[in-house]
Amino acid sequence: MQRLKVQIAGIISLVLMLGIARFAYTPLIPLMEQQAGLGTAQSGWLAAVNYVGYICGALVAASISSLRLKDRLYRLGLIVAILTTVGMGLTDDWLLWAVLRFFAGLSSAAGMLIGSGLVLNWLIRHGYRGELGVHFAGMGLGIAACALAVELLSQRFDWSQQWIILSLAGIVLAIPAWQWLPKPEQDSVNQQVINLEDNPPSTRFIQLMTLAYLCAGVGYVISITFIVAIAEQLPELRGQGNLLFMVMGIAAIPSCFLWDKVARKSGVLNALIIAYLVHMIGILMPLWGNSLAVTLVGAVLYGATVIGIVSMVLAMAGRFYPSKPATMMGKMTLSYGISQIFAPALTGHLAELSGNYNSGIYLAAGSMALGVILLLSIKAFCQNDNLKPAYSSN
Repeated sequence: MQRLKVQIAGIISLVLMLGIARFAYTPLIPLMEQQAGLGTAQSGWLAAVNYVGYICGALVAASISSLRLKDRLYRLGLIVAILTTVGMGLTDDWLLWAVLRFFAGLSSAAGMLIGSGLVLNWLIRHGYRGELGVHFAGMGLGIAACALAVELLSQRFDWSQQWIILSLAGIVLAIPAWQWLPKPEQDSVNQQVINLEDNPPSTRFIQLMTLAYLCAGVGYVISITFIVAIAEQLPELRGQGNLLFMVMGIAAIPSCFLWDKVARKSGVLNALIIAYLVHMIGILMPLWGNSLAVTLVGAVLYGATVIGIVSMVLAMAGRFYPSKPATMMGKMTLSYGISQIFAPALTGHLAELSGNYNSGIYLAAGSMALGVILLLSIKAFCQNDNLKPAYSSN
């Protein structure tokens, strides 16, 4: 029962700190452009600022080792997620929006890295498998829930009112997310009961994996940020953007469980190569045909891989450093986050100049192809390294 409550707390924390505080922005972009005067380039810059905050949060996560301090920051992140969400609906000043998106990014890091690290640390110390598939289902659930909420709320409420309503939902979610994740001093199992030995990878492995994860960040951020806006610009898909975003989220919910199973059978590196290739195809499909059916297939492929990639990489990082999982998680996420600063801003400007998002889509797909090459390089050049955590999910 305790394990279930811990996992539910982790899932709900991601629904709040990523689903609402971060991903609600994507389906609300068209409404904010129509009703609040948000420009196309400005929407990209707001996404970029959000990831600046995320990177700052990743730096903090990578620099601290105290479980008690991490626990405090996790709980602070829950509060910040609510405050930044309600704040988005209380102003139409772009600079204030930028400040709020920055702090929402900090909150996202608290959920994604610190919260994930706390959950993974608890699972390992209590003798459970070191996987985060169940935990990261919260990201897909948050995406789907926000897309559905915006679709339903848009019929009666404007952009500002929707941000406020979402913040009220966040208050409800914060209660179990706060109460059901045990504080370190309340954990009855002594951390020395299970010997947590770190198994650091080679510098070469870290360098190549960091670059590969940076590529995944570019592939992730462009579609997740602009999919609704992309759909609204295509006559055949106009009005279907929230549906596509919701399908992405629904496909992502079970995907982490599936990728955990693939990783157990094929090894994490092989599973990542497959996921990168499928993800690239999902990104490109809107360019292969503007029909709703083709784009929906692309949304499914994208959603079925995006969180699985994150889950496998961060869980692998946690297995290299089980005593302090957020250390390598934070460093890996720095590369993932750096790409998410320049990619949305660049995509927004290119879209404003060309009138479409095709350049951004090609950028995302090309980055995933480069990531595959880097992962293959890891297999070729790191064969002699002690990399059991990279080849096993145990």
